[in-house]
Amino acid sequence: MNRDRASNPLTERYASREMSYLFSSDFKFRTWRRLWIALAEAEQELGLRITDAQLAELREHANDINYDDAERREREIRHDVMSHIYAFGLQAPSAKGIIHLGATSAFVTDNTDILQMAEGLRIVQRRLVNLMAKLRDFAWRWRATPALAFTHFQPAQLTTVGKRATLWLHDLVLDYRDLEFRASQLALLGVKGATGTQASFLNLFDGDEAKVQRLEELVAEKLGMRRSYPVSGQTYSRKVDAQVVAALSGFAQSASKFGYDMRLLQHLREIEEPFEEEQVGSSAMAYKRNPMRAERIDALARHLIVNALNPAFTAATQWFERTLDDSANRRIAIPEAFLAADAIALIYDNVVGGLVVHEEVIAANVRRELPFLMTENLMMEGVARGGDRQVLHERVRIHSQAAADALKSGAAENDLFDRIARDELFAIDRASIERLARAEDYVGLSRQQTERFLAGDVDPILANERASIKDEVGEVRV
Repeated sequence: MNRDRASNPLTERYASREMSYLFSSDFKFRTWRRLWIALAEAEQELGLRITDAQLAELREHANDINYDDAERREREIRHDVMSHIYAFGLQAPSAKGIIHLGATSAFVTDNTDILQMAEGLRIVQRRLVNLMAKLRDFAWRWRATPALAFTHFQPAQLTTVGKRATLWLHDLVLDYRDLEFRASQLALLGVKGATGTQASFLNLFDGDEAKVQRLEELVAEKLGMRRSYPVSGQTYSRKVDAQVVAALSGFAQSASKFGYDMRLLQHLREIEEPFEEEQVGSSAMAYKRNPMRAERIDALARHLIVNALNPAFTAATQWFERTLDDSANRRIAIPEAFLAADAIALIYDNVVGGLVVHEEVIAANVRRELPFLMTENLMMEGVARGGDRQVLHERVRIHSQAAADALKSGAAENDLFDRIARDELFAIDRASIERLARAEDYVGLSRQQTERFLAGDVDPILANERASIKDEVGEVRV
């Protein structure tokens, strides 16, 4: 670690080494060489005078990049692409005249960006699939366990622990489909030339339009992509970046909602994130078990959500066929979006893989609030036993407020049932009230909804992505 200069916490603390390498200089420059080789191969296949020996020399040095030569040259000419063409030519002298033939800088820079984003989306999708598999098992296990449901963070009705988990999982299903769509729409810039007209390549092939079109197809095939964008300026539309990062931001929004819910649930002592044996929660308060993982999810999600504005503004401010005010911004915004999404997914996976459910606390909270949630049922039971609905409504209001005041004054139990049983206007004995007070009777269709959603929406995705599902819990580096 370099301690005498600024560092990026996303690469040093949070994101995986896999994602970090994808946006490293080494991956980028190796991809540039892949692109130059693919271009030369395709041009040879279409009849340009490029020899097998030249191609062999390029392939021989595809991965052993002479960085010192490239960096020394860049200090002289201030152009990274030309510097790496020069360095590649030093290693493959017989081929230096045909490297980058007909292309402009965007051929390597933009096509590399697309290849990085395509692979980055695959990594994030794989993370989501593993996360969804864990949440699916959690939701299924707890699908019938009654728990308090809240609106405005006030007890409203009952749900189940599993049903609440489906809310997190449904957001992830939406994200998975969005990322899948964005990945399916990615295409290479292709071989478009300085302003997107392919004029330089048309000239190379003596005006043969069919060969220019085939060149673009061949390059895409060699790079493992289905197609190139049909039109562009010198660069592909920066709207592509905005759409991809928006999809990553969508996942961050889902993760942030989960993180906030977890922090509230841990405050209620109902469900806790994993807490390691030697983990320290506070430097001053040794007893504390802070929800630091959920807090980190929310912190990184906030960064990614805000960062989505960068590609949006870049797309909105491009001039005609190309300007360069996008370059510095994109070097920061796009890698950081993927690194943040990767880090968030890893922490989210780690939390879900070690959730601790405190059933007794959940049940106690249900018991405390259930009498209030049952007041409509108790009133109707009193009417069925001969009471006046309007009168009983007023009595319920009086008894409920009194029971609530008692709880606020420190009462250990909710005594609303006792108050109702003592009120002769209801004519309901305590045993009858207890028979009505089965928590599972007040969760509506929570269990059924959970089962249908898992079977109909989640399981088909997991079955299709079975090869991506791993057993390990997500990596948390710090």
